[in-house]
Amino acid sequence: MVKEDDDFLVREKQKEANMKVERKEGEPTQAFKGASIAALIIGMSAYLLGLYNAAMELNEKGYYFAVLIFGLYASISLQKAVRDKEEGVPVTNIYYGISWFAMIIAILLMAIGLYNAGSIILSEKGFYAMAFVLSIFAAITVQKNVRDTKSAKEIE
Repeated sequence: MVKEDDDFLVREKQKEANMKVERKEGEPTQAFKGASIAALIIGMSAYLLGLYNAAMELNEKGYYFAVLIFGLYASISLQKAVRDKEEGVPVTNIYYGISWFAMIIAILLMAIGLYNAGSIILSEKGFYAMAFVLSIFAAITVQKNVRDTKSAKEIE
């Protein structure tokens, strides 16, 4: 009886070992990649759904949409520039500076827009701010995961 139990445990461990996906050194886990993508989708969806349902002029909605897209692009560009510089990949100072400038401007445009928005109640302003921050952070994380995965596979 004990021998059968031992054989069963050995077979189960072998099955688990065969089912595991080999992860390269430096590659993010599938769970982290999935969580990052989910955060990006949730942040952007919440923000855009809030805009769709908002009782504001179409030009205001366009402003907030443009700020989101600009912020996402700026955050990915900044992440790339900072990472390249850290890894010794040549980055011009003008590109590095523009990346920082674009990110700061995107955040300022969002803050100024929300501060001056008279038609939005305070809780909505907080909602837009948090959805914006979640989307920006998630975009940076997704970009980092893509780059780490690519780097890990190139080392192979």
